[in-house]
Amino acid sequence: MATLGVNIDHVATVRQARGGSEPDPVAAAVLAELAGADGITVHLREDRRHIQDRDLRLLRQAVQTRLNLEMACSEEILAIALEVKPEQVTLVPERRQEVTTEGGLNVPNEEARVTGIVARLRSSGICVSLFVDPGDEMIRACARTGTDAIELHTGLYARAKSERSGDAPLQALERGARLAHELGLGVNAGHGLNYWNVQPVCRLPHVEELNIGHSIISRAVLVGMERAVQEMKALMREA
Repeated sequence: MATLGVNIDHVATVRQARGGSEPDPVAAAVLAELAGADGITVHLREDRRHIQDRDLRLLRQAVQTRLNLEMACSEEILAIALEVKPEQVTLVPERRQEVTTEGGLNVPNEEARVTGIVARLRSSGICVSLFVDPGDEMIRACARTGTDAIELHTGLYARAKSERSGDAPLQALERGARLAHELGLGVNAGHGLNYWNVQPVCRLPHVEELNIGHSIISRAVLVGMERAVQEMKALMREA
């Protein structure tokens, strides 16, 4: 069964809307872990629109499972990652005008740069994952960088309006997972997954970790963080 990483970015989004101190993403992380989350994921963006540097440092002290830092290929954020030393860094693309991460990292176009960042992170004992769209060329390029794992971008599948229209994206994810495994890479997945579409992704071969944020935080607003995480974990176990 895949493990569950809970992305708590949008707890910080609500806090930043008022510029105060609540809700506290660190408290949310603690509650998520108590409810069974296998890891906590945060994205420290260059524009600091939600998670702040202080949040990351406090989370490093508080998280008892596995801290996964999403970050752009930025020297500024890389320096912070090397200082804080989360268990895992996931390299993602980042554009200032986007609402959330749109699409995967274009590894073939930035292979030399990505390879250098992967090497610096791994030399500090940090596991590295690359957030990418499924595709043979993309995944083979990832393997050449020396990364430990990839995270398959599930957005196209998640946006499908029906089960039938989701078949082709799901098949692409399956092919990507199989190829990554053959190349010796760990396989994670995430983006847009929710309580209604998560189970088919859970059943994909070789997928070790799902990172889910918006759907869990949205559910937590209504029923509380612990119940929201427990319900997602139950669906994953059932799958």
